Amino acid sequence: MRNEDERLELILQVAKDLPQVVAVAMSGSRVNPNAPKDEFQDYDIVYVVNDKDSLLKDRRWLDRFGKRLIMQCPEEMSLFPPTLGQRFTFLMLFEEGDRIDLMLCPFSEVESVLKEEAMLSVLYDPCHIFPDVERPSDQAYWVKKPTREEFADCCNEFWWVTTYVVKGLARKELLYASDHLYENCQQELLRLLSWHAADSKNYAISVGKNYKYLPNYLTENEQELLLKIRDLSSEEKIWQALFETEAFFHQEALAFAAREGFFYDAQTAENVMAYARKWYLQTKED
Repeated sequence: MRNEDERLELILQVAKDLPQVVAVAMSGSRVNPNAPKDEFQDYDIVYVVNDKDSLLKDRRWLDRFGKRLIMQCPEEMSLFPPTLGQRFTFLMLFEEGDRIDLMLCPFSEVESVLKEEAMLSVLYDPCHIFPDVERPSDQAYWVKKPTREEFADCCNEFWWVTTYVVKGLARKELLYASDHLYENCQQELLRLLSWHAADSKNYAISVGKNYKYLPNYLTENEQELLLKIRDLSSEEKIWQALFETEAFFHQEALAFAAREGFFYDAQTAENVMAYARKWYLQTKED
């Protein structure tokens, strides 16, 4: 695998050899000073181009980056409609092990890129396409302090959707039940835990995409419990994961509300937990 300097040198050389490319920038974790460094970090590259079509028509220039293990072009997919306007992306994983997410960006899309990318490092810009860009910082991704209304919505969503999990389990619809537990309830738990973690750090932390850095701010027991409640491999384990997720959320919500001076509807939470237990016992009797 090429080291970072070698890979960036190649990325820039390819750009300079293509008359269609007028500027190059990089975003993502490789420009985030607080992101852990490892070989799995993508190279999120933007090529600003004056002629995108010619680069799409003849793609042999991509071969200069190395032999690809797999590639995806989202803008050419029909199952997942593209969302980047006139931009075009090549997502490439190479046999050497590194990955480049290369975006071809027409002039008309530069402003959109600047708005969407909180961290951007300009690598090549002889024509001054990019305005002065501040030094990359992950501050835009820091966890935001919730309002009273946001906290209430998080709690209401959590307890409301747990009843869907109960319904699915009672009907033996295990995919329905496990999906709601993981995709909805546990996501609200993660949101709450991220607020709790950020509160202890004056809301000056990022928990990363899919909460990947959140475990850094949890106790060992909390980390273990988060993994345990994701075991949804049988009906009984889904029931137990539901009960433990409810108890975990309830404990964290009580503590967070007390710390922030927010109202937490503990009575409703206790009623819903009792509702889940009632149906669990009933299914065992059946």
